[in-house]
Amino acid sequence: MNYDTKIDTPGSLEADADARVIEVHHLDDTAERPSRRRLWLIGGAVVLVLLVAWLLMRSRDDKPVDPNAGAQVPVVSVSAPGRASIAGEITGTGSIAARREMPVGAVGEGGQVVSVLVDAGDWVRKGQPLAVIDRSVQVEQAASLAAQVDVAAADARLAQANLDRASQLVSRGFISKANIDQLTATRDAANARVKVARAQLAEARARNNRLNIVAPEAGLVLTRAVEAGQVVTGGSGVLFRIAKGGEMEMIARLSEDDLAKLSVGVPAQVTPVGSDRAFAGQVWQLSPVVDQQDRQGVARVALNYSPDLRPGGFATARITSGNVVAPRLPESAILSDDKGAFVYVVNKDSRVERRAVRTGVVTAEGIAIVDGLSGTERVVLRAGGFLNPGDKVKARRVGQGGQAN
Repeated sequence: MNYDTKIDTPGSLEADADARVIEVHHLDDTAERPSRRRLWLIGGAVVLVLLVAWLLMRSRDDKPVDPNAGAQVPVVSVSAPGRASIAGEITGTGSIAARREMPVGAVGEGGQVVSVLVDAGDWVRKGQPLAVIDRSVQVEQAASLAAQVDVAAADARLAQANLDRASQLVSRGFISKANIDQLTATRDAANARVKVARAQLAEARARNNRLNIVAPEAGLVLTRAVEAGQVVTGGSGVLFRIAKGGEMEMIARLSEDDLAKLSVGVPAQVTPVGSDRAFAGQVWQLSPVVDQQDRQGVARVALNYSPDLRPGGFATARITSGNVVAPRLPESAILSDDKGAFVYVVNKDSRVERRAVRTGVVTAEGIAIVDGLSGTERVVLRAGGFLNPGDKVKARRVGQGGQAN
């Protein structure tokens, strides 16, 4: 039997071991190559992503931020009002009163009122009795004075007869010249006493006539403050008030600026509170002074009588003051706050601007803007209360008729 005998020497063993180690290292290097390449690819991708993010952030920082970005831009209606000729009007408020109010009272010695002949709202003529005062005592006094007139007249006739007879005897020498002079004086004294008696009677009758309370002028009785049975005297105050001729007026209080624009004779329309009817009148007097407290004056508007014009009532007057040329806007376009009236204007950058204005005449077509606008601006017509200065809007132009252009 043959045996292959192989003896492993120490040297051979070490050589085998080194060979295995070399083989193992070769396998490890082959396995690590794909992993490193993958890591490099991942690292490069991360760097690329970071670079792109940095560039995006840089470009976003360089671009200005629009506060309205992402918000819906509102659409507003605007119009350029232009300038128009507007009939100037000044509006004032005040009370209605009698143009010539006449207070009537007792002018005589007075007494007890027997009857009242008129009431408030009645028309009276000049000299018409308004109330009658008891005069029973005064009538008797007048009768006594009338009798005294008769007595004085009889004495005067007797004195004249004596003088006539004496004058016939002077030529015969029965009566001296001195006697004639005495009889003449007696006759003259008797005639004087007649005049005194008649004057006293006339005075008594005049006093009696003054017991009646009469109308000093024709007009409308406004108030009555006396009743039958009441005792009145000269100090009893006003018993009746009469509007002379029934003429009325409105006492309109106006600023000194408006007062300077008016003149006597300009027409006016007066509308009492609680009525939709306007009464035609004209300014008949302008106050020569201005109240130092409120810097206002008075314009008096003359009015014809009407039952709807009640003295003491409140009214509004629209007084014509000439024509003005100014822009005119609807009421919806004009706003106000504690700083005054203003409108919103859309500028060339489509942004809202606040513009302070001063309003003038109010007409059926709109309100005149006497200061603050030239008429060429694009004025926001509606929804101004929802806007703020600086807001970006989209303007839609509207014509005079309210149609979009």
